[in-house]
Amino acid sequence: MYFQFAKHMRFFVKHLGKPYIRQTFFLNLVIVLLSLSESTKTFNFYLKKRTVIEKKTSHREKLTAIIPCYNEEHNIRGVLESVSFADEIMVVDSYSTDKTVDIAKEYTDFIIKREFDYPSVQKNWAIPQANYEWILLVDADERVTPELKEEVLTILKNPGKDGFVAYWIKRMNHFMGERIYYSGWRNDKVIRLFHRDECKYDNNHVHEEIITEGKIGMLTNKFYHNTYTTFDAYIAKLNKYATWQAKDYDTKTKKLTAYHFIIKPFWGFFKHYFLQSGFRDGVPGLVIGYVQSYAIFMRYVKLWLLRKNRN
Repeated sequence: MYFQFAKHMRFFVKHLGKPYIRQTFFLNLVIVLLSLSESTKTFNFYLKKRTVIEKKTSHREKLTAIIPCYNEEHNIRGVLESVSFADEIMVVDSYSTDKTVDIAKEYTDFIIKREFDYPSVQKNWAIPQANYEWILLVDADERVTPELKEEVLTILKNPGKDGFVAYWIKRMNHFMGERIYYSGWRNDKVIRLFHRDECKYDNNHVHEEIITEGKIGMLTNKFYHNTYTTFDAYIAKLNKYATWQAKDYDTKTKKLTAYHFIIKPFWGFFKHYFLQSGFRDGVPGLVIGYVQSYAIFMRYVKLWLLRKNRN
């Protein structure tokens, strides 16, 4: 009798933090108390009931987390820790020259390398190599919050129940050390939880997105996203994106005029800072408005250079 009590008390304490224990708190308490009694039949009935609930609530589809990266030693540990709940972690490295890979090896042996072309090509190359059907793709400057983790795990208990093969995830954006609530980033969202065999990325060089013939759902919780390290690094990133965007815009932009070099950059600032309430984000909002204007200007400068074969 006391042996049974000790055994189930240890189980209760050891597994207290698990969802199925929290959800069946009183049932587990009854089992512990019954272990002190002589009612073996009643005790076994409740014990069997707990086992059924445990199996039901702990089953879920397995998940592969994919982390694309290049020279992200300042970010890689944080993002890997945030996806540690995944059944498989794949790091897709573009031959980093810093300690990114050394740090990644502390968390996973699944590290694949490929020379970087542009984001969509890199991701489409990596996705089919996942061993599990459901993918959570997370950039190195993003973090899966505890709330988002729990929501993803809940989805995986019955994925696709509403016909969804992918899910939008919103992002809490940070810039220059501040949370950005407006500035055109308020409703920022990306498709990052998806079925491996039903989805792939489009061929855009910048702002690539998942394409699928299936239904797409929306998660409630958000990524933490901090795209800013230093101002110089951010400007360098915008210049790189402008080079890629020039290739995307080459086929859909007719003759370049003052409209592209003057009006569109001005409109970009006006939209981000005034129409999308960037002024409510203080100095970071002003900077975002300005650099977005600069990015639009550079996009068309690089398109002009591309067409003149001067890049």
